[in-house]
Amino acid sequence: MLNDFINQDGALSCGRQALDIVPLVLEKIGEYVKEGLPVIFVMDAHDPEDLEFKRFPVHCVYGTPGARLIKEIEHEVEEHSFAIKVLKSRYSGFFRTNLNTIIRDLDPGLVEVVGVCTNICVLYTVEELCNRNYRVVVYRNGVTSFDMDAHKWALKQMETVLGAEVV
Repeated sequence: MLNDFINQDGALSCGRQALDIVPLVLEKIGEYVKEGLPVIFVMDAHDPEDLEFKRFPVHCVYGTPGARLIKEIEHEVEEHSFAIKVLKSRYSGFFRTNLNTIIRDLDPGLVEVVGVCTNICVLYTVEELCNRNYRVVVYRNGVTSFDMDAHKWALKQMETVLGAEVV
């Protein structure tokens, strides 16, 4: 839920549908805060010369405004101490990060997933979660992409191939 994906003028904006998922994302964050549970934010944080920029526009460069959480979420993060930020430079939230250790230590019975982009970061992170035998729920109204055909395909893959619950 970073500026470059959610804001309409973001470098890799998911368009109007990105704004449409913000209320559900905030609702899910609120539920976790109320229960005193941590919320993990898996965030792109690219080097300026990242090879990914041969496939996609330059986006979410570490330290830039585009790589920050959107203001609505940033406000929540500042208000509470529930946030765990995981910075990543590839599609999967597990690649060269400490996400595996964080989730293993939390030992959740359920991992709920919202965010962007459904067919890229969400899909590959959900794949890794399912490969580690976590119960995963993906909220179809809490994920989106700049490519809606790929978004629909990814939701189906997560449900039928990976075994995630898509609700």
